[in-house]
Amino acid sequence: MTLADDSAKAKETVMPSLWLVVGDKLGDNAQAEIIIEALGWPYVRKSLRFKDRYVLGKPSFRASLHHVDLACSAALEPPWPALILTVGRRPVMAALWVRKQSQGRTRVAIIGRPRRSLHHYDLVIAPPQFRVPARANVLQLDLPLMRIDEPVIAEAREQWRESLQPLPRPLTAVLVGGPTQPFRFDAEVARDLVARTLRATGKAGTLYFTTSRRTPEAVATALATALPGNARLYRWSPDRTDNPYLGLLAHADHFIVTGDSISMMTEVVRLGLPLAIYELPVKLPLLGRIKATLAKRLLPLGSDGDRGIRPTLGAALFRLGVIGYARDLSAMHHVLFARGLAVRLGEPFPVPGGAPSDASKEVAGRLAALFEP
Repeated sequence: MTLADDSAKAKETVMPSLWLVVGDKLGDNAQAEIIIEALGWPYVRKSLRFKDRYVLGKPSFRASLHHVDLACSAALEPPWPALILTVGRRPVMAALWVRKQSQGRTRVAIIGRPRRSLHHYDLVIAPPQFRVPARANVLQLDLPLMRIDEPVIAEAREQWRESLQPLPRPLTAVLVGGPTQPFRFDAEVARDLVARTLRATGKAGTLYFTTSRRTPEAVATALATALPGNARLYRWSPDRTDNPYLGLLAHADHFIVTGDSISMMTEVVRLGLPLAIYELPVKLPLLGRIKATLAKRLLPLGSDGDRGIRPTLGAALFRLGVIGYARDLSAMHHVLFARGLAVRLGEPFPVPGGAPSDASKEVAGRLAALFEP
């Protein structure tokens, strides 16, 4: 064994112990795995399963395992790790329980929106759709930590070449999501989407609409009725195997994505393709509008949460449960517009400038810095 080998082995032995604590949401887990890969530390994966009533139902948030199906989950037992990386409400609760058992020695880094005050976490890795105040323990991302599976896209390119490549150009893919707070997405909105798409694209080329698992049947029917005869529509259903989504990512010239879908917007941007966002109308009940307004005004982006009456009052209302760290999907739209990665539907499609890099190395550096003397 060489001196270099000895040095590398010694370095490996002093790396902090690391657990990756995850649930059953594949999209969440993929973001954590990207960070783990960039960090390059040995780790133990702790996959959790949850009691039936908490698979969809939200457990009351606290440092606890009361929601975990312990018989079907990885064991959470000593020796406790130096660091936990986790994502999602339910796994985060388990991570905080572990830190409690370790008497505070385990550090906890989370991806996403914190469900308790920020001081409960050693690092909060916040994608752009979450309105989290600037703090020393917050890393605000410009884009979600998502990657494109290049071999899958290459396979789809070949699979769909015969059916998509001959279509009149430009081929514009319209990727349709579904209603989610705070957006309204009904048949009326679907007809508006078609009308604005037709105005933006004119009569040239081919329009190819695809719906998704979250698209209501009434929206799909409205699209089918409103689309011109030369447009194409794929109506998602669980028993169909001919979904053109990946084929369109490989072959389409332009993309229009409804603003509710973080994943679809991110995938188009990660491929460096021209993107226009259809911004859905906002519809919130009165109480929801009040809470959203308070969150934006009292915990504004860029505040440190410690100085001034607004952040101080905002922090107090957060502790009382009056407001929370809001999910603001329009914040991601604004980031994409500001960086020239997307435009509003109706504006000229952006000129492709290459795929943006992800922030995984920056995140890995922040995690490593938690253990610097």
